Amino acid sequence: MQRQRSLLFLILIMVIAAIAVITLIPVPLGLDLRGGSQLTIEVKTTPEIQQITDRELEAVKSVVEGRINGLGVSEPVIQTVGTDKILVQLPGVNDPEQAERVLGGTAQLEFRTQKPNTEAQLFALQASRFQLKAKQEELRKSKDKAAIDKNQQELKNNTSAIAELFESTNPPLTGKYLKDAYGEPTQGNDWNVAIRFDAKGGELFADLTKKLAGTGRSIGIFLDNELISAPTVGPEFATAGITGGAAVITGRFTPQQANDLGVQLRGGSLPVPVEIGEIRTVGATLGKDSIQSSIYAGIGGLSLVLIFMVVYYRLPGVIADISLLIYSLLSWAAFALLGVTLTLPGIAGFILSIGMAVDANVLIFERTREELRAGKSLYRSVESGFYRAFSSILDSNVTTWIACAALFWLGSGLVKGFALTLALGVAVSMFTAITCSRTFMFLAISFPSLRKPELYCPNLPVTNKAEVAQ
Repeated sequence: MQRQRSLLFLILIMVIAAIAVITLIPVPLGLDLRGGSQLTIEVKTTPEIQQITDRELEAVKSVVEGRINGLGVSEPVIQTVGTDKILVQLPGVNDPEQAERVLGGTAQLEFRTQKPNTEAQLFALQASRFQLKAKQEELRKSKDKAAIDKNQQELKNNTSAIAELFESTNPPLTGKYLKDAYGEPTQGNDWNVAIRFDAKGGELFADLTKKLAGTGRSIGIFLDNELISAPTVGPEFATAGITGGAAVITGRFTPQQANDLGVQLRGGSLPVPVEIGEIRTVGATLGKDSIQSSIYAGIGGLSLVLIFMVVYYRLPGVIADISLLIYSLLSWAAFALLGVTLTLPGIAGFILSIGMAVDANVLIFERTREELRAGKSLYRSVESGFYRAFSSILDSNVTTWIACAALFWLGSGLVKGFALTLALGVAVSMFTAITCSRTFMFLAISFPSLRKPELYCPNLPVTNKAEVAQ
């Protein structure tokens, strides 16, 4: 009896903890429920790489995964489609243009030296660029396509003209020497991008800054051949240059721009060109309708199961219902703690695992009835029922876990969500069936008023009823 009280106390603590977790930690929703963006990335060939093989496709996928991790998107879906496409699903990202900029950009970073006697020309071109960009924002509001196209062409010409004022170092100082990049706020409202080089990059950067120190010429920081910053180096660095392998890209960035640039630079350069072939935004309204329908289906199915268990199994059915409610709380808390992203297939897996939990109780109660009909006492019948049913419960759950492992390993996206929620649910169902139901059953038979034969086996023969009370 002392053991049953200890288990009862443990179950109570777990239920309270589960309620606290469910209250404090919401379960993240997948793309089909939460809404978000879906992009199809098409991988292109080059003169050097004339055929896209699995190696190139996996390399692009790896870079895309790194950039998405930098965005902080929870549970993205990234999978190859065919021989030259990658499907990306980003739950909660409602700005597909931002995702396109981060995922599709090549992010070729290069540090160049400004050519002598071009200071005045650079100043004029930068002033012109500032005016062209301001005009671009105005034209977007007016939606004058012809004027927008003309302005964009002028911006391209301006970009090319600025690039001609700089020359690459020998050897080139590029993004391949980059170790880290991240946005950091300044004293004002602008943001910078701090970068750190590896050992080789630090040496090249020191040589570059030593060469330009005190000359008035700029270090051209180019991203995809576009000048994003042109800092000068003070004369105090003329002896050794800027050592330590660290630098700051100043460009009056917004927090979002600084973060996006840091993600692109950390993610590295794509090995082959890519193109965003399709962008879709999945609205949250569809997800809301799906959640509502799923909730109705789940509540309806669960209610019918609870009623059936009480009507058919009497007192053990009531105990099974209590265990089933505890199972639901513990499973949902496990989803929240493990950060499981809930999708429609995931909800289906959760509901299916409820059936598995009921199945375990059915096996136990049927075994218990068999023992009662065989003439054993109530205590021995309950104990034997749990013991004899355990192997069947374990076998059925192990086979389900094997199927879940195969689905999770070989499947992708929504299939993995179904497999994960089902596997977790089955694990929790074993605990509630073997521990919770067992504890509550032995607690019930410890009360004389609950040892009536009709509460456990309505059709028990009269000759066996006397044994039940023993």
